[in-house]
Amino acid sequence: MTRLLLVRHAHHDWIGRGIAGRRPDVHLNEAGRREADGLVRRLAGEQIAAVYSSPQPRTQETAAPLCSARGLTVRPAPEFDEVDFGRWEGLTFADLEREHTAGWNQWVERRSTSTPPAGESFAGVQRRALKGIERLCSEHPEETVVVVSHGDVMKAVVAEQLGMSLDALERFDIATASLTIIERGRGWSQLKLLNGLD
Repeated sequence: MTRLLLVRHAHHDWIGRGIAGRRPDVHLNEAGRREADGLVRRLAGEQIAAVYSSPQPRTQETAAPLCSARGLTVRPAPEFDEVDFGRWEGLTFADLEREHTAGWNQWVERRSTSTPPAGESFAGVQRRALKGIERLCSEHPEETVVVVSHGDVMKAVVAEQLGMSLDALERFDIATASLTIIERGRGWSQLKLLNGLD
């Protein structure tokens, strides 16, 4: 059995404001740095074999205190990168609602068939994230690994785990620095925790 500890990156200034996407200038703010430090205590009881992260600075910064405390190196995992939002990257939610009304509404209500302009389909996001899960389970049988990723990417993984439509993703939340746990063995998998906070 592989135990997957999925962690959403900690807080930054774009949270609740708009789509940061893959902007390289998005870093944790003070609250986010406190959240990242808190993961060291929260995961103290876990025997962690490896820590993987999306390539984005905010995810790597979230993983850094845990890796430092455990003597581990953050391993890049592009399968868990943020959604490529194309031309929506860097727009506020108000901008999206005003200037991209139809496309944004489809993204919110019918994610299974949505693709941001010049971006990545959400179905494609789910496929790559699930390939990443399969890879880690193959490389870490009988071990516990941490994956630091992004809210929508984690929602895509959870939706597959629960047999949910991607159109239902707004029914649950993945908070910053929250913990979601999935255990997977040969022919079975189980969600053990969703959106766990302190």
